Amino acid sequence: MPLPFLTADRTFEAAFDTALPYDDRERWRRPYRPGPWRVGVAALMLLLASFVLFAAVATALTGSVPSAAVVLGAALVIIAAALRMLRMGVWVSGRGLRRTGFFATRTTPWARVVSVRTLQQPVRWLGLPRTVQGQALALVREDRRAEDTPPLLTSHTLDFLRRPAAFDRAADAVEAWAAEYGSGRD
Repeated sequence: MPLPFLTADRTFEAAFDTALPYDDRERWRRPYRPGPWRVGVAALMLLLASFVLFAAVATALTGSVPSAAVVLGAALVIIAAALRMLRMGVWVSGRGLRRTGFFATRTTPWARVVSVRTLQQPVRWLGLPRTVQGQALALVREDRRAEDTPPLLTSHTLDFLRRPAAFDRAADAVEAWAAEYGSGRD
């Protein structure tokens, strides 16, 4: 019996055999898939939001509309947080490199990118203050040093935890975009 979801994984990875497999280079794209940890946490948040939405309906049916509105607002905040968490990461296009965080998004045009390189250094584990030895994809801009900017990707985030091959593919893809569009060549 064919299992189409297994072949979809191979199709996605086959698309990365070439360095820049996209036709429309002006569209913002993430050159890697969100990791299973990130997707799992977002799924749990959406599951929690469904229970909160059910509580909002139950509260509204009991006649307490202002309380139901507060509970509905809490559910919408949980849904927005889950969706924003799924959007976090590094995005590339022909226009530049975009780092999307939970609260802020920063775009660096390719003209200001000197280099993008992989370094072996202490990195934050899951974004927490604890550091472990790992790999980081560092961005060097023409107006700053690599030490002044936080790494684009690390091997110990929700996307790449215990997936070193996925980190290597993502780092290679971002480096390929930088090599093609960046102002400085390594």
